[in-house]
Amino acid sequence: MSQGEKLNIGEMMFHHTGDSHELDFEPLGKIHLPQWDPIQIGSLSLDLSPTKYVVFMILAAVIVYTVMRVAAVGVRRAEREGTPPKGFASAVEVLVLYVRQELAISSIGREMGPVYAPLIMTFFFFILTCNLLGLVPWGGSPTGNLAVTGALALISFAAIEIGGMRKLGFKGYMGTIFLHVDGLGKVGATVLMLFMAPIEILSKFIKPFALTVRLFGNITAGHFVILAMFGVVFMFGHLGMFSFGIGIVTAIVVFFVMLLELLVAFLQAYLFAVLTAVFIGTMQHEH
Repeated sequence: MSQGEKLNIGEMMFHHTGDSHELDFEPLGKIHLPQWDPIQIGSLSLDLSPTKYVVFMILAAVIVYTVMRVAAVGVRRAEREGTPPKGFASAVEVLVLYVRQELAISSIGREMGPVYAPLIMTFFFFILTCNLLGLVPWGGSPTGNLAVTGALALISFAAIEIGGMRKLGFKGYMGTIFLHVDGLGKVGATVLMLFMAPIEILSKFIKPFALTVRLFGNITAGHFVILAMFGVVFMFGHLGMFSFGIGIVTAIVVFFVMLLELLVAFLQAYLFAVLTAVFIGTMQHEH
């Protein structure tokens, strides 16, 4: 922003929370990402050029893999030595076991829980890392983008529905849509079944939609609050000595908001993982 140019807080907020084809490291400079020609599939134009959030998703995946790899090496070394793992390996092992036992197996069941545990653990650690990347300098949260949260919810939706069909069979799966209620006459049961079927179908799509919007909304809202608070400093920067007091108060408020954002980062990863596990567990049984 050049000297004398008025700061547009709204533009600043959307610039820092939106996706782009560059990595912004102001005031150090920018890295422009390559842009490729779109692929034409009939009337559909598919742009596969990397964006800022694609870079941060790849970074998140690399971080998760590296952390798990290093922790696994530490756990194996401790097993060979006949001692419990210590330090970093112990901390990661505790967290992994908690997600596996308390989120996956407790919600899905002991029969199918271990089968879906890798997926639930991947959701938790990948989303957590994506959330935390938005709290570091020059970082960005891919989970603050609807396309990213929508893709994650689509994977969750596929696991819920395909897993349910495989476990229940086609007839049992259709029973989750066309409900049979005992105790009603033939006519009453048929009327209730036809009335409830659209609601059951709609509920199948509401679940991934809720996962998408909840994760996106909570991550984006926190970033908007922080950027808006920083914008206050620039708005009142012309007040001389008073601007220093405003800056100090704003910095303190932003610090506590950042602590809250740290809590939200863990909480939203937990909620996405546990709700997916609950939805999968529900579909493993006829109702």
